[in-house]
Amino acid sequence: MGIKKVQTFGELKKQCKGLPGVREEMRVNLIKKLRKNERLFPDLIGYDDTVLPELVNAILCGHNIIILGERGQGKSRIIRSLVDFLDEEIPAIDGCPIHDNPFDPICTDCIKKRDEMGDALPIDYIPRDRRLIEKLATSDVSTADLIGEVDPIKIAEGRTLDDESAVHFGLIPRAHRSIFAINELPDLAEKIQVAFFNVMEENDFQVKGFPVRLPLDILVVATANPEDYTNRGRIITPLKDRFDVQIRTHYPLQQEYEIEIMEQETRKPDVDGLETYIPQFIKKILAEITFQARNSPDINQHSGVSCRVSIRSYESIIGSALRRSLRLGEKRAVPRITDIESTFPAILGKLEPEYEAAERGEEELIDDLTKRAIKIVFDEHFKVEDLSSIIGSFQNGMSAQISQHQPSDIYMEGLKVIPGMKEAIQTLVDPETPDEASSAIEFVLEGLHLSNKLNCEVTNEGMIYK
Repeated sequence: MGIKKVQTFGELKKQCKGLPGVREEMRVNLIKKLRKNERLFPDLIGYDDTVLPELVNAILCGHNIIILGERGQGKSRIIRSLVDFLDEEIPAIDGCPIHDNPFDPICTDCIKKRDEMGDALPIDYIPRDRRLIEKLATSDVSTADLIGEVDPIKIAEGRTLDDESAVHFGLIPRAHRSIFAINELPDLAEKIQVAFFNVMEENDFQVKGFPVRLPLDILVVATANPEDYTNRGRIITPLKDRFDVQIRTHYPLQQEYEIEIMEQETRKPDVDGLETYIPQFIKKILAEITFQARNSPDINQHSGVSCRVSIRSYESIIGSALRRSLRLGEKRAVPRITDIESTFPAILGKLEPEYEAAERGEEELIDDLTKRAIKIVFDEHFKVEDLSSIIGSFQNGMSAQISQHQPSDIYMEGLKVIPGMKEAIQTLVDPETPDEASSAIEFVLEGLHLSNKLNCEVTNEGMIYK
């Protein structure tokens, strides 16, 4: 709002005649960003033409929002992004647990305090990061957690049970003039949902059988898995109706978005004196493994395949490359095809196999997805007939042994003795750089193996292509 910081209500009144509600505040700030053509949700990738227009409409309309989506679709990220549409800080009555508006206080103590102190009423400022109240819905969440409970100390001081000032406020009243977000809403017990519904619509609730009325100013955002929301019917119908808009999220529709999310979210270890480089084809393979899992009949699609599969795989393959470089004394860590197996522990547990597939074992399932992904990415880069000179050399008795633990320099010999290999890998990496060349050589060899042009024998020392 551009209000200068002041210490008292009297000084505040000289600057403005009132303060907007949270919905109006967010709407005004959104309009400013739209007029400046700012990117509204910079951390959300792949939603520009789908989810984001619906979010913008919801903010413009001041709607309570329920976000439906499987795990790992950025629902929590969306909620936290909404904070950017709040003012950097807002004035509130000093000492009030619900950050009451000095122009229009709603709690008994603040009303009394303003009547007694008038323009001398002290003002505090609440930053935007304190104006998002999040709660994970679980079966043990109580009314006291969300709404509040009678404070025995206040009763001992002489207040009565039906006095709202005798209540120790829960999370929802403390979200007054803020955003209240509840994750996995269907997991909230139905009797708690009823209380929650009353707060949203009627602005009243009951504590110990006594009604309390508080006209709270809250934007409510909830998340749910669509399987729970639509099939199990665990959200009471009146509560469903009170959410003004339902927004459906989705997984990245294009491989490039999955890669962008991987790069944005990955926690890269920083090792002094060691550079990390990840070839684009390695990124594509990791993203494609996730895409294959999302389309596999062997994976339970109702549970979803989170973007965390790609992110943690990306981190794991970097870790494997770093481990090799540190052991061998190389100055650059570049992941190879032989490092992909190191991603399996990061993927295990994130996929829920169908019953029949589970009997095969998760590792075998992931290995199949990996081979499929490598073949798809290989076919994007090469036509087998263009690699006839490489295939011919192996048909004439050539063999190549690779290993996750081999130094990069050893691979450079392959460029000298395998006809056509240098020409093939220079479309992917710099063939004069050993660490990059070793990664690309492994990719070409494995791609030809999966294309049924080379045989591959797995040994204790690594793999031998013949």
